[in-house]
Amino acid sequence: MQSDSFKKIDARKEVKVMLSKKAWTMKMLAEKLTEVSGKYYSPQNLNYRLAQNKLKLYEMGYICQILGFRLEFIEEN
Repeated sequence: MQSDSFKKIDARKEVKVMLSKKAWTMKMLAEKLTEVSGKYYSPQNLNYRLAQNKLKLYEMGYICQILGFRLEFIEEN
């Protein structure tokens, strides 16, 4: 059971928002992610991995860098 104080992060939703802000498509992101990481990403596979919450943290880091966002961890008091 999930505690009310913890919210599940929806990576797919966050990436869609970033893509929308930058006027990018999933295809453009997949191509650039392939180039940057050296690992092949198709738009369909990337979308599936996002939808299934199977994206690794380093992949999300790449996506943020590509789209001009910063992934950061801030300690709460």
